[in-house]
Amino acid sequence: MRQSLIGVMLYVILMFPPLVHLLESIMITHMLVQLPLLIISGSLMGQFFQKKFPRFFQSWNKNGIPGITLFIIITTYWMIPRIMDETLTITTIEVFKFISLPFLAGVPLRDSWKKIGGLGKGFVVLNYIPMFAFMAWLYIDSPIQVCNNYLEAEQRQLGWGFLFIMLTMIFYFVQFVFTDQRKHQF
Repeated sequence: MRQSLIGVMLYVILMFPPLVHLLESIMITHMLVQLPLLIISGSLMGQFFQKKFPRFFQSWNKNGIPGITLFIIITTYWMIPRIMDETLTITTIEVFKFISLPFLAGVPLRDSWKKIGGLGKGFVVLNYIPMFAFMAWLYIDSPIQVCNNYLEAEQRQLGWGFLFIMLTMIFYFVQFVFTDQRKHQF
């Protein structure tokens, strides 16, 4: 339950208006700091929901596939550049961000990750590598301003951030494949 409390505290801190404004004022911190922290807060809070509603998770997400599918749908939605713009201008989209990322991405991720097994985890990681590569290419190479609320320099910075994350994921995956995993769980 301590993890759940930490998740709630992180969630409340992330909703603090000055911090929201700070994180959303810079494109890279909006996309690569605020959004993942919201997912992490939901994942931490997920421990409470799993203990409070075990039958729901057992019946709805028995093998982890529905939860991981919901996680992929929600995170893919939040990578769309237009959604980043709308978050800053439409209050309902902002509210949806603070509900969907922790509760529709973070909680299902926590419940699903142990259930999907090594092959499923590999599929998820291998799904995000080309997605992040595409986002890096889009933001770095786009000749136009993709997001109206952010400068072209900021979108290129975000693109380089996506490229760094993608290369880190590839490195991690390669080292995972070539190391002995009998002692460790992925």
